[in-house]
Amino acid sequence: MKSTFIVDLERASRTANIGIVLLCLASGVAGYLVSFYFHFLTVTFFLLVLLNAFWRHGQTSHALLANFGFLAQIRYLVESIGPEFRQYLFASDTEERPFNRVERAEVYRKAKGVDSSAAFGSLLDFDRREIKLRHSFYPVDKDQIEPFDVAVGESRNLETTYHIRRPIMISAMSYGALGENAVRALARGARLAGAVMNTGEGGTPKYHLMEGCDLIFQIGTAKFGVRTPEGHLDEDKLAAIAGQDEVKMIEIKLSQGAKPGKGGLLPKEKITPEIAELRGVPMDEDVISPAHHLECVDAESTVAFIGRVQRVGGLPTGIKFCLGRPDEFRALVQEMKRQDIVPDFITVDGAEGGTGAAPKSFMDDVGMPLFEALPLVHKALQESGLRDRLVLFASGKLINPGKQMTALSLGADAVYSARGFLLALGCIQALQCNRNTCPVGITTHQKKLQKGLDIEDKAQRVANYIEALHHDHVELLSAMGRSSSRWLSEENVYSPTRAPASPLSQEPS
Repeated sequence: MKSTFIVDLERASRTANIGIVLLCLASGVAGYLVSFYFHFLTVTFFLLVLLNAFWRHGQTSHALLANFGFLAQIRYLVESIGPEFRQYLFASDTEERPFNRVERAEVYRKAKGVDSSAAFGSLLDFDRREIKLRHSFYPVDKDQIEPFDVAVGESRNLETTYHIRRPIMISAMSYGALGENAVRALARGARLAGAVMNTGEGGTPKYHLMEGCDLIFQIGTAKFGVRTPEGHLDEDKLAAIAGQDEVKMIEIKLSQGAKPGKGGLLPKEKITPEIAELRGVPMDEDVISPAHHLECVDAESTVAFIGRVQRVGGLPTGIKFCLGRPDEFRALVQEMKRQDIVPDFITVDGAEGGTGAAPKSFMDDVGMPLFEALPLVHKALQESGLRDRLVLFASGKLINPGKQMTALSLGADAVYSARGFLLALGCIQALQCNRNTCPVGITTHQKKLQKGLDIEDKAQRVANYIEALHHDHVELLSAMGRSSSRWLSEENVYSPTRAPASPLSQEPS
């Protein structure tokens, strides 16, 4: 009969605890009889004996330490570096989350301007669950691909109508979630590549403005930068920010994919005096934004608030949300028709979206995934007759061209990415964004960690990434037999999903 080896933790800890005492005594004797230098070991083991005594008898917070002492501390150490061991030694190229090594390597190569082609075959599973793009027997010659151009605000005949010239935009990341160098590198890279960047909800976009790129100013539920002391919209502050030459659009964030139904969160560890001033918040407590705008309590008040921001800002103005209940969105659309107030764009954020900090229950269990929500929003707008009056953006784990083209095929006019650009900056997916300890200086305000992030070098990587994505978009459009992303539709996507209610489950006729 096959036996199972079981570690007797109590006996092992007893051996370890007695062992360090014996080692301390042995090194002391050796220092006395053999060589003075053994006393260096004596001091080390003596300190360890004292620590072990405190862990076992002096503290009450950790039951493992009280029961097993030194051995439990080794367990805590191994547990703390477990993610690094899995990332570099044990996990395969396709196992890591949220982005595996294959996905990250593609972004790194694009950002460095290195050929991102691969050999032999795909490392992904082909198991009748994947979504694929449909190619054509008759690819379009690449010189016939139309230049990308999406006009935002055109349906309202705005003088400030903005033309998006790149299909990929830098998603909302605030100064606060990111450090100064990271914000400046992203903004400078966006300017070099002719792309647009969302400021996030961090208040007055000081470092975003510094690099001269085109910006979408985001108004979060706390209205940092444009709020009254009571948390309502300050129209004078909004008009001043909208008057900046670099600010081209305004986005009202109703919710986001990583924590829909809950406001933003900035841990107190990441609040500097400058951030406190820009946001108008205290430094010694977490900054938790309201779950909704004070002005937005139902469909009627929400649409009225959209119209108010459009009027005050004078810029193309849209909303961002993660879809939860399609019936609520349809009611919102009907209210837009009733008031004749239509946002110039809508950003659909998938539940797979990322953030600097969020409760795990929200990140894991709330919201609809992008590729389910986006077609529902697109269809609801078509049925209401409003689709031609606005532009549709998509965001949520869209770091590679294949997923971006899928989003464009399911109704989006352009796409956002946040984590793709973090990877372009050199993110190693250390998962420390909420601790102010980012080892590559991106999501931290510690100067000693930020100094490793060279703005000029990383800005060029951001620009390279945008250009490489644009190049791949052209290549894929050609293969799909389309001269422009405007002609993409759900027919260009193949999904053998088993869910009969899925909008992608049916073959196109």
